[in-house]
Amino acid sequence: MNPEHLTTFGARVLQSVDVPEPDARLVADSLVTADRWGHPSHGMLRLGWYVARIRSGAMTPVTAPVTVVDGDAMAVLDGRDGIGQVIADAACRDAVRRAERHGVGVVAVRNSNHFGTAAYWTRRMAAAGCIGILTTNGSPAMAPWGGRVKTVGANPWSIAAPGGSHGPVVLDIANTHVARGKIYAALQRDEAIPGDWATNAKGVPTTDPRAAIDGILLPMAGHKGYGIAFMMDLLSGVLTGSSYAAGVAGPYIPDQRSGCGHLALAIRIDALMEAGDYALRVDDLIATTKAVPLAPGTDEIFYPGEIEDRAAAGSLSLPDKTLHDLRELGASCGIPFEAA
Repeated sequence: MNPEHLTTFGARVLQSVDVPEPDARLVADSLVTADRWGHPSHGMLRLGWYVARIRSGAMTPVTAPVTVVDGDAMAVLDGRDGIGQVIADAACRDAVRRAERHGVGVVAVRNSNHFGTAAYWTRRMAAAGCIGILTTNGSPAMAPWGGRVKTVGANPWSIAAPGGSHGPVVLDIANTHVARGKIYAALQRDEAIPGDWATNAKGVPTTDPRAAIDGILLPMAGHKGYGIAFMMDLLSGVLTGSSYAAGVAGPYIPDQRSGCGHLALAIRIDALMEAGDYALRVDDLIATTKAVPLAPGTDEIFYPGEIEDRAAAGSLSLPDKTLHDLRELGASCGIPFEAA
């Protein structure tokens, strides 16, 4: 499948519900890029969710964020229920701009929406010569440690940094055992999930993705995953003045405003050391890491972000269920999918 054609299809679908062309292309590119990285959980399967939210009025098609606090190196951006990708792009660009002036830039975001995969944005900050950090909160996915009612989001976060002579070094993780989108992706493929990903609504471990979606996701690393998710909600929701805990609605809910918040940080590398010295040091870190003797059954050690870069160089394919849904979505918008 041609990624550019698929991006054009996604952009045309969004334009059909009054999203401006530059914003529509940005959103579509972020979704197709996630598919190319091998993360269909954050790819084009979400396009229909966004369209449904725009049609219901829960998310506005024309995004017009406003800076409500401007404090030199720091700012607060109100997304006013616009499209998450467009708001995240504005926040990360502003964080980089402030870092260019002050060495560090911090932009808190309130009243936003789901922005796709966080690495799409932190990689952009890394390309601008910064260490990029981006946090977000999300709708309840797991119970607090020791509880049996979900009030804590997966609350993913990403850090990206220039990789010297390599591609960027990128971490992008949810704090649940897996991102909830991976369970939706398994549902699209009609596949069972591992039994340690989630429980059903009664707290019993399940391999049924539908029961998992209706149930409770399990945290990564036990209590540590819960603790990190809690702190990401503090940074993304409490600190930004946005919603938090059970006050956040997910992108798969078509008719409720999201209320999610983000925190974007950009640290300009050459404000701390010569860029050339940094590049040599990160190259040495990568080389040292990849030179470690391999464990049995392992062919190669990867640095964070390397697998996605390799996947993006390959071919793109989507699950049959996603293709079916995109055809139906296109038909509802008067946009033929077969051209993709």
